[in-house]
Amino acid sequence: MQDKKRFVSEIRNHLTDTIIPFWERLEDREYGGFYGYMGYDLQVDKKAVKGCILNSRILWFFSNAYLVLGEEHLLRAAEHAWEFLKEFCVDKKEGGVFWSVTYDGRPEDTTKHTYNQAFAIYALSSFYDASGDTRALVLAQKLYQLIETKCRDEYGYLEAFDRTFRLAENDKLSENGVMAEKTMNTLLHVFEAYTELYRVSGQAHVADRLRFMLDIIAEKVYNPQIGRQEVFFDRTWHSLIDLYSYGHDIEAVWLIDRGLRY
Repeated sequence: MQDKKRFVSEIRNHLTDTIIPFWERLEDREYGGFYGYMGYDLQVDKKAVKGCILNSRILWFFSNAYLVLGEEHLLRAAEHAWEFLKEFCVDKKEGGVFWSVTYDGRPEDTTKHTYNQAFAIYALSSFYDASGDTRALVLAQKLYQLIETKCRDEYGYLEAFDRTFRLAENDKLSENGVMAEKTMNTLLHVFEAYTELYRVSGQAHVADRLRFMLDIIAEKVYNPQIGRQEVFFDRTWHSLIDLYSYGHDIEAVWLIDRGLRY
């Protein structure tokens, strides 16, 4: 028991004394959001492109840090990330979230990727839980509806689109010499995002989509013969390459477990 308490204490101290201060120092107080690049020498490029996925992940992090620790400076950091996301990462004309913006918030890569929309939903749902700001929940629900109306076919979730949601090559989530129309990675993160949205909203139609994805994972993505998930697929979930992704298999375990709790 003492070893467990010491371990928990070490983790908590590392979070509060190292990880949180590191990210707080990367806050861009001039242009909003958080700086987009730091080198191995810990030098920040203040004019680097800002990835919208990165901003979503930071919003999720500070929201959940506040939910765990209850310290007001964490909520303020989450609010800073929220302001940048809603003002600059969201495409107010065509809908959805950009892939990236310039350091001062202008559209840089206007790709609309389902993976990116999912991370925004994940972050916004957590921020709503932390702050009670219903605008975040409304935006999360709008992005959910966008995925369901523009990014899905009868077999599952398509992935890469241009700014106006015309299909594009999925080069951002493909590798190893294949161009995948669907990936296990994106499916997992849509599942993750919808789990969090369902947790905070309780909407039955979101639960329906979670069940839909669980069936895909069980019947198409998971390979029972060798006990792994397949990684890259065509539109109708035929695997394109013999590839293990051990990290994603581990991630899938806790994401599926968490989804089943709700």
